[in-house]
Amino acid sequence: MKGTRAAQRYAKAILELANDKKVAKDVKEDMLSISKTIENSEDLRRTLASPIIKPNLKNQILKAIFKDVNGLTTGVFNLLVENNRIDILDIVAKQYLLLFDDAILVQNALVTTVVPLTKELEVKIQAKIKELTGREATIKNKIDESILGGFVLRVGDLQYDASVANNLNRLKTEFKTGNAHVSKI
Repeated sequence: MKGTRAAQRYAKAILELANDKKVAKDVKEDMLSISKTIENSEDLRRTLASPIIKPNLKNQILKAIFKDVNGLTTGVFNLLVENNRIDILDIVAKQYLLLFDDAILVQNALVTTVVPLTKELEVKIQAKIKELTGREATIKNKIDESILGGFVLRVGDLQYDASVANNLNRLKTEFKTGNAHVSKI
């Protein structure tokens, strides 16, 4: 669909700004209203897509239709008109709604390692997080040399300990309890 990538970038920036100003929920309601209105009005879709209608007139029309929206949403109209992208307003609104919903369910992961995570390790850990929880997470790295190697992953109340220290402790416990299996040579 034309303009989707640009719409995603706009929506992401709008959500970040809305979160900073603590109006993300209000803007969500605005975007829901905008999306439904554009979807249900062939005239409005044609108006926004028309190269004949001047951008400033499109902006005035939007402000007349959506007069009760948050100031940030009005700023979105102005920005899209200024950048000659008002024709993707509907896609921006839908992308904002998707991002907002995803943001609510964002999970944070704490990964404890001996050395800082590299990009390759982050990718592997992200895969493990997805395997364990079904979702991706924002990764925060904590350095702790006492784990000796490997990593300890904590996502919410779930902990996955793949550290060398944990493996050594488990072996030590097995030897103490006599459950250790030693192969005959």
